[in-house]
Amino acid sequence: MNIFRLLGDFSHLAAIIILLAKIWKTRSCAGVSGKSVLLYAIVFTCRYLDLFVHYVSLYNTIMKVIYLISTYFTLYLIYIKFKSTYDRNHDTFRIELLLLPSAALAFVWNHEFSVLEILWTFSIYLESVAILPQLYMVTKTGAAETITSHYLFALGIYRFLYILNWVYRYYMENFLDWISIGSGIVQTILYCDFFYLYVTKVLRGRQIRFSETV
Repeated sequence: MNIFRLLGDFSHLAAIIILLAKIWKTRSCAGVSGKSVLLYAIVFTCRYLDLFVHYVSLYNTIMKVIYLISTYFTLYLIYIKFKSTYDRNHDTFRIELLLLPSAALAFVWNHEFSVLEILWTFSIYLESVAILPQLYMVTKTGAAETITSHYLFALGIYRFLYILNWVYRYYMENFLDWISIGSGIVQTILYCDFFYLYVTKVLRGRQIRFSETV
């Protein structure tokens, strides 16, 4: 555990809380991609199966349980409780284009050819692109609500801090994991255009309009 990992975890937790608060307060999941949340549910399910066989620490266990419960609860809100507000017409990204390549790559490039390790690797690859349906949905609608923008920004900061975590571990612990680093870089790159708009628009009190992107 180091400061970058800790801040990354809490940034991720903040993103989840922001999204849940938005849906619960407005009683609507308009503007939220159910497909992105579904992909994150798959990510956490595959990654945290080791809860049943491998204990790291109380903190680690609690965070894993929180991620799992909160993500599945978000799915419940989107697809069941507030399903009438879910915008299926704009949430049309074909997630099989993300699932299949991530699964294939997990079989080709992994640390160990075992069930849990391949599932963990698959979750890392999938997480790097899981936000694409949300970004695609925002692009189709042409704008992002301020609260949705905060959610996306917190997720992006989480991945960036995790890259710093891996850099720290390399210099301080002589530990290097190219699978995690490479996937984290890919995910951070996907956010670059959004980061610029967030800083220049949202922090000045203006709504992000994706027609302004290059």
